Amino acid sequence: MNIFHLSIKNIVSKPLSTGLSLILLSLGVALISLMLHIDRHLQAQMSTNIRGIDMVVGAKGSPLQLILSAVFQVDVPTGNIRLSEARTLQKNRLVEYGIPLSYGDSYESFRIVGTTDKYPEIYTMEMAEGRLWASSLEVSIGAAVAEKTGLKVGDTFLGSHGLSEGGHVHEDQYYVVKGIFHPSGSVIDQLILTGLESVWDIHDNHSNHQSEESHQEEHTDGDRMEEDHAHDSEEANSKSAYSDDHEGHSHDAPREEGREITAMLVKFRSPLGMVQLPRMINEKTNMQAALPNYELLKLFSLMGIATTTLNMVAFTVILVSGISVFISLYLSLKGRTFEMALLRTYGASRQQLLGMVFQEGVLVAFSGFVLGLLLSRAGLGVISVLLKSDYRYEFSDMALLKDEGYLLLITLSIGFLAALIPAITVFKIDLSKSLSDA
Repeated sequence: MNIFHLSIKNIVSKPLSTGLSLILLSLGVALISLMLHIDRHLQAQMSTNIRGIDMVVGAKGSPLQLILSAVFQVDVPTGNIRLSEARTLQKNRLVEYGIPLSYGDSYESFRIVGTTDKYPEIYTMEMAEGRLWASSLEVSIGAAVAEKTGLKVGDTFLGSHGLSEGGHVHEDQYYVVKGIFHPSGSVIDQLILTGLESVWDIHDNHSNHQSEESHQEEHTDGDRMEEDHAHDSEEANSKSAYSDDHEGHSHDAPREEGREITAMLVKFRSPLGMVQLPRMINEKTNMQAALPNYELLKLFSLMGIATTTLNMVAFTVILVSGISVFISLYLSLKGRTFEMALLRTYGASRQQLLGMVFQEGVLVAFSGFVLGLLLSRAGLGVISVLLKSDYRYEFSDMALLKDEGYLLLITLSIGFLAALIPAITVFKIDLSKSLSDA
């Protein structure tokens, strides 16, 4: 007598009740598993991308927006700040280094970020091919950029204005790919990095081109000349560029005069910097200082509330599923009393009948867990597609988590407990009475 096969047949013979239990159980498991993966992935990404960065300085606005735009490159910047003010901050005795950033152009939705070699250095980036940029309009690209765009070392391309596709293309200003970084799992994978002079040259030439067009038109339409002049002045004031103390040519004072940058990533020399500098910057300058660890802690706190709520809902669904399994087994055994008594007469022991009932509960629980994992992986796939489309991020690691092992134990325990009372009923079955009543 194969008790295991008999348990499976008993489960299959009740497709409606078994199906309902599986659906409820799998939904609860899938939701919890999905939350575990999302939380793990986001924390890993954020921890990776803020290393070497104690503070971000940018235009006044939302601190979280400043962090997301300057560190994770997934939001629009809060504005520009003066390069001269950033230079003053770089020279502060409490600052170990400052990495100016300026962006606003892109290629196929990948951001073109002007910076210094210190930026890839803090992420310990290594070159897979070629070398780091060395002069104007040379770029080094992340692994994801190379994969998605097909760019190779030696290729050229035109950047477009704006952080998404469809912006004005900077004609006759070709970038040259000089190197491709190894994949790192950091934000660098999604970026096109270039030198300081590239940003200046691109926008200076663009401004000169527009000025020439405005000069030609002033002889035919005076009113239009005034409008173009106002537009050119406004655009010129919004230009951004940046530099770093590590490169000698960046100290060209005439070129830096009147320049603006988008943000600066700062590393403190000592913990005292975290105490003094943020308040000083926020109160005494036109800039804003945001601390990544603090802002992300607040973000995770808000996410934690949502995650806890969703997990409570999921556990409730799992418990309801356990109750459903219990009701299904109990009602099934009520109608199978004669069958159980007959099995006893054919030599089945009480322990075997108990094992059969527990196997039914645990098998339903395990099947629900496996189905829930499959649903969670499908959900992760959908989220990955959405993130890749909007933010160029994707979930590449869908392996089993340690916490999912605990979730399996909880699920099996619920299936075991659901079968406990029906099993006790089987254990106390009265053979003579059950057979005579039949």
